Amino acid sequence: MAVNLLLGLQWGDEGKGKIVDVLTKNYDIIARFQGGPNAGHTLEFDGIKHVLHTIPSGIFHDKAINLVGNGVVIDPVIFKKELDNLAKFDLDYKSKLVISRKAHLILPTHRILDAASEASKGKAKIGSTLKGIGPTYMDKTGRNGIRVGDLELSDWKERYRNLANKHEAMIDFYDAKIEYDLEELENEFFAAIETLKSLTFIDSEEYLYQAQKEGKKILAEGAQGSLLDIDFGTYPFVTSSNTTAAGACTGLGVAPNKIKEVFGIFKAYTTRVGSGPFPTELFDDDGETMGRVGNEFGATTGRERRCGWLDLVALKYAVHVNGVTQLMMMKGDVLSGFKTLKVCTAYNYKGKTITHLPYNIEPENVTPVYTEMKGWSEDLTKMSNKSEFPKELNEYIEFLEKELETPITIVSVGPDRTQTIHR
Repeated sequence: MAVNLLLGLQWGDEGKGKIVDVLTKNYDIIARFQGGPNAGHTLEFDGIKHVLHTIPSGIFHDKAINLVGNGVVIDPVIFKKELDNLAKFDLDYKSKLVISRKAHLILPTHRILDAASEASKGKAKIGSTLKGIGPTYMDKTGRNGIRVGDLELSDWKERYRNLANKHEAMIDFYDAKIEYDLEELENEFFAAIETLKSLTFIDSEEYLYQAQKEGKKILAEGAQGSLLDIDFGTYPFVTSSNTTAAGACTGLGVAPNKIKEVFGIFKAYTTRVGSGPFPTELFDDDGETMGRVGNEFGATTGRERRCGWLDLVALKYAVHVNGVTQLMMMKGDVLSGFKTLKVCTAYNYKGKTITHLPYNIEPENVTPVYTEMKGWSEDLTKMSNKSEFPKELNEYIEFLEKELETPITIVSVGPDRTQTIHR
């Protein structure tokens, strides 16, 4: 059985968690393939909002197995807090949650290193979530990291001590005064490790191979967004992992020819958290309205998101890089009430009009070229069928489908799992 893949096509925060939750009933396994607690996947149902950071978004369903893949980095402390939150809802997560032995662990000193590095950059900050993600991936590629499977070895604490000592020496090199109590952080860390060890560790690549042979349906869940990919994003204002479709293969051990459908999630407008270029960003009343109506605050950091019109140049790029087969448009309801909508269909790049994403999209090089469309005033949040859509919304969707050469199969009209319309 092939593996389907779901990922974000913008700078994250597209609404992936909700769609995974909606689709989970069709799958046997939901597998996270990259990122870590810098992700914030928000699910809303029965009047309750849930935010997941590391645990896959299928955890609230009775039957699906939720797998944390080798490409994920895990902070045991944050992971334990997520599990504690799940316990309130009487979930038998131990029978539904498995973790790859090859996933790397975020140590307390990774978080301190992250904070020291970001503080030392001054105005050149990249907007890190300060969760220790970058330093952990650096140790992974530097072949120094500690993995989940190491917890099963007799000398794992010795390995921990050696790496933590190395980190402390590195922290002293940064020109930034970071106050911390490592002993206190370590007490919390080691307690969380014991909780982690109570879960099932697996060799995930073999697990998924056997699941495919048995005909089980698998959905790979990405975190962050394609424009934050370490290779293909707006570098250096990116995350430390491969957020694009290729990351699912390396982050789970799934062969490329086993990927079938690629679901691409995007907002009907564009947002970004933290630093970095954003050609269609708005600094006027329209941008303020998008942020207020869309409740645009980071699920992980709480930071206010920057808002702007939909950037089709960047979105088309993400569709091509990922091989997207189906699109899902989120937050169409937020655009209700705008008399005129704008869509960026090209860039003026150094005096030339281009329709592809160039190497550099800093404001001194890029000016967006807009196509204007008529907006709609109807409240979409009460709608339950595509036949209720206003004509202007249908025209907006059809315009995007034509430009992106990919069908939009789902339109979200609100945060709840029931506010999801299939086309």
